Amino acid sequence: MVWLKRIFRRDRLYAEVSQSIREHLEEKIEVLMEKGMSREEASRAARLEFGNVTRIEERSREVWQWPKLESVWADLRLALQQFMASPAFTLTALATLALGIGATTAIFSVVNTVLLKPLTYPEPDRLALFFETDGQREFAAVSIPEFHFWQEQSNLFQDLSASDTDSIGLNLTGDHPEVVHGLHVTENYFHLFGAQTTLGRTFTSAEENLNGGRTAVLSYSLWKNHFASDPSILGKSISLGGDPYTVIGVVSQQFQTELGADLWLPLQADPNSTDVTPFFRVVGRLKPGVTLSQANAQLKLAAVNFRRRYPAVNPRMYFVVRPLQDAIVSNSRSSLLLLLGAVGFVLLIACANLANLQLIRASGRKREFAIRASLGASQGRIVRQLLTESVLLSLIGGLLGLGLGELAVRLLLAVSSGDIPRLGVNGSAVGLDWRVLAFTLSLSVLTGLAFGLAPARGASNLDLGTALKESGRTAGTGFHQQRARSLLVIGEAALAVVLSICAALFIRTFVALQSVNPGFSSHNVLTMQMALTGPRFHQTAPVAQLVSDARQRMNALPGVLNSASTVSLPLQAVHRIPVDVLGRPAGSAPNTGSAEWLAVSPGYFSVFQIPLLRGREFNQNDSGTAPSVVIINQTMSKMFWPRQNPLGQQIILGKGMPPMFADRPRQVVGIVGDILSDGLDATVQPMAIVPQAQVPDGITDISDRMEPIHWALRTSVEPQQLTASVKEQLLEASGGIPTSGTRTMRDIVSLSIARQNFDMQLLSIFGASALLLAAIGIYGLMAYSVQQRAQEIGVRMALGADRQKIRNMVIWQGMRLALAGAVIGVGVAMTLTHLIASFLFGVKSWDPAVLITVPILLSSVALIAVWIPARRGSQMDPIQTLRAE
Repeated sequence: MVWLKRIFRRDRLYAEVSQSIREHLEEKIEVLMEKGMSREEASRAARLEFGNVTRIEERSREVWQWPKLESVWADLRLALQQFMASPAFTLTALATLALGIGATTAIFSVVNTVLLKPLTYPEPDRLALFFETDGQREFAAVSIPEFHFWQEQSNLFQDLSASDTDSIGLNLTGDHPEVVHGLHVTENYFHLFGAQTTLGRTFTSAEENLNGGRTAVLSYSLWKNHFASDPSILGKSISLGGDPYTVIGVVSQQFQTELGADLWLPLQADPNSTDVTPFFRVVGRLKPGVTLSQANAQLKLAAVNFRRRYPAVNPRMYFVVRPLQDAIVSNSRSSLLLLLGAVGFVLLIACANLANLQLIRASGRKREFAIRASLGASQGRIVRQLLTESVLLSLIGGLLGLGLGELAVRLLLAVSSGDIPRLGVNGSAVGLDWRVLAFTLSLSVLTGLAFGLAPARGASNLDLGTALKESGRTAGTGFHQQRARSLLVIGEAALAVVLSICAALFIRTFVALQSVNPGFSSHNVLTMQMALTGPRFHQTAPVAQLVSDARQRMNALPGVLNSASTVSLPLQAVHRIPVDVLGRPAGSAPNTGSAEWLAVSPGYFSVFQIPLLRGREFNQNDSGTAPSVVIINQTMSKMFWPRQNPLGQQIILGKGMPPMFADRPRQVVGIVGDILSDGLDATVQPMAIVPQAQVPDGITDISDRMEPIHWALRTSVEPQQLTASVKEQLLEASGGIPTSGTRTMRDIVSLSIARQNFDMQLLSIFGASALLLAAIGIYGLMAYSVQQRAQEIGVRMALGADRQKIRNMVIWQGMRLALAGAVIGVGVAMTLTHLIASFLFGVKSWDPAVLITVPILLSSVALIAVWIPARRGSQMDPIQTLRAE
C-alpha cells in the first residue's frame, strides 16, 4: 500500500505549526478554566501534558528508523498510559478480544487434537488402514485370506497387523464380575503400535497359532482398577466368558488406541482359511520410500491375482490403503473445519468492531498527533505508536482469550463432544501445546494489526494545519473517516447475516431430525447389553433358553410392561444380506435383492410399539424346531410384492454367502411399520426380521463372539428406577453374566444426533454473538455520529426541525448501513451455503424462510441499536448544544 511506503519517508513541517500549537495551548487552558481550575493550575496542567508529549516524541524525529529497545519501551509505556486514561474503551476492547480469540482458540484446540496432532504411534505418517472397495464404496472390514495375501506384498509393507474391527464385550468373572472390552490381535500388533509393557511381555508367534493356548495381555487401567495393581498377576488365570486365560503381560499406562481395549487376546486365525467374510481390521506400515499412491497402484493390480485365487469374491473388488489418521477422523474433518471457519467470522466481526472503535478514538486524538508531528515525530513514528497500542491490546486480549478458550472447551466437551474421535473422556486429550500457543500468539498479533491498520492509515495522511484548527467535535467527521467507519459496519452486518443463516440452517436441520418419525416409541424404554461369549453360547438353543428365562423374570418385575432381546437396537447399524423370493414367475416383480437383517425375541414389537400392519408377531411357538418364519417391514413389502399380499410367501435369506450363514426357506407371517436404523438421517431400507430362536447356529456363533445381545424393557415408571432390579434378574438368569451399557432409548436417540446437536449449538452461539457484535458496532457508530453532529442537530432544531424528524434522520442513517449489510450478506450466503449442503437434513441450503427471516432479525436488532442514539439526539437542547460549540 502506498500509504505504508509514504510513512517511511521524511515528513515536512508546516510553517504555521508554532502558531497553531500556541493557539491550541490557549484553547486547552480555557477549557480547563471552565471546569473550575485557576489559570495558573490550568496552564500548569496543559503544559505538563504537552511536556510529556515532547519528552516521548524527542526520541524519534523526522525519519523512521528501526526502534531501539528504549524506544520500544517508551511506546509500550505510552500505550499503557493511553489504556489507563480510557478505561471504558480498554475494558470493552479486551472483552471483545477475549471472546473472539477465546472462541477461536477453543475450536482450534479441538481441531489441533483431532486433525493436527500426529498419532502417538511410531512413525504415524507411514501407518495405513486397508480397505476393500468396488469403486463406489469402501469397507474397512476385511477377511483373513486378504490379510494373508497382503502379507505376501513384502515389497510394500514393513509390518502388518490384524485385529477385530472394534473391541468386543467379554465377561470377566470372579469375585467382582464385570464386562470388559477385549480385542483379538495378531502377534505383531504391539510392535506396530509401539506398545511397551509394565509387566511381562506381549504375544509370541507361537501363541498366534490355532493351538497356541489362551493367553491375555491386560491394559494398565484394568490391571490397576480390577486387580489392584497386583505385581504377581503374571501367570495367573482369569475367566473370560467361562474360559480360562493366562495373563502374560500388562502394557504401559501411555499406550492408548482409538479402539479403547481393556485387554488383548491372540487372534489365532487359520492360515489356510478360505472364508472371505470381512470381520477384521488390518493396519500396515509402509516401507521407507513407498508412497500411498505407489502402494494403491500395486494393490489394485494384485487384486486380480486375489480374485483368481478366491473366485467367490466380488469381481469388481480391489484393495486400497488410506492414512490411518485420516481414516480415524474422516467423519469429523468437515464438521470441525466448518466450525473453525464460522468462529473465524466471529473474530472478523470483532476486529471490525475494534477497528471502528480505534477510528473513533483516533479521530479524537488528531490534535495530539499533529502536536507530536510538529515537535519532530515522523508519520512512521506515529503509526508505529498506534500499531503498538493495537498489538499490545490484542496480546493482552489473547492472553485472556487463551484462558477463556481453555475453560470454554472443557465445559463444551463435558456437555457434548459430538462423538468426535481422539478427544478422550470428556475432552481429556485436548490441551495446550506449542501449536495452540503459537496459533493464539499469531492470531493475537494479526488481530491487532487488522484492527490497528485503519486508524494508522488515517494518522499517516494527517494534515497538521487542519488538524490543529479542528475543534473536538468536528475532528474526525470528514467524508473519508465516516466512509471507512460505515464500510466496517456494513461488513460486520454482512458477516453476521452469513453466519446467522448458516446457524439457522443447522437449527432447522436439528429440528427436522427431531421431528423424524423413527417408526418406534422411545418413551420409558430401558436398554442394556450382555456379552454372550464362551462355548456355552456357540449355538442358538442356549441363547434362546436364556432369553426365555430372562424375559419371564423381567416381566414379573413391578413396573415392567414387557421385555425383549435383539441383536441390534433401533437407530443402530444392522447387517445387510441377500434376499431371494421363492416360487414366483420371473419378470412379475423383483425375485432377488438385499435387505437389512434383524433377529428379535417375542415382545420386541410391543416394547418399541412398532405397529403390526398385517399378519402376526413372533411368539414362544416360533422355536428352533418350528417352521421358519420371517416378518418384513412395509418398505420390503412394497419392493418385492408391489401388487401382491406377501403373507404366506417364502424367501431365502443369505443365499450365496459363506456356509455359516446358510438358512432355510422362511414364510412371511407379518408386516410391520418401517423403523430407522443407522441414525435418524438414514433412509428407510427393506428389512427382514427373524425370531431369535431360529437364527442359524453359524450366525449365532459369530455374532455372540463379535457383538453383544441387547435387552429392552418398556416400563410404566421412570426406567432408571428399575435398573438395579433388572440387572439382578439378568445376573441370576444368565448364571452370573454381568450387563453393561445401561441407557434409556431416549439417550440412544439423542446420541444418534449428537454431532448435529454439537454443530448446531456452536453455530447458534456464533450466530448470536455475530448479531450482537454487529448491533454493538452499529450502536457505537451512531452514538459517535450523534455526538459529532451535535452542532448540526442543534442548528436544524433551531431552524424548526422537530424532534421526530431528527430521530428519523438518525435512524435512517443507521438502518441504511444495516440494510446494505443484510443485502450483501444474503448474496454472499446464497453463494457459500452450498458448501454446507452435505451437513443439512430436511432443508435446502437456499431455504427461503431462512433467507428472509435472518435479515429481518438483523434489521430488528439494528433498529434497537440505532433507536437509543436517535432518541438521545432528538432530545438535545439546541440552545445548550450551540452554546457548548
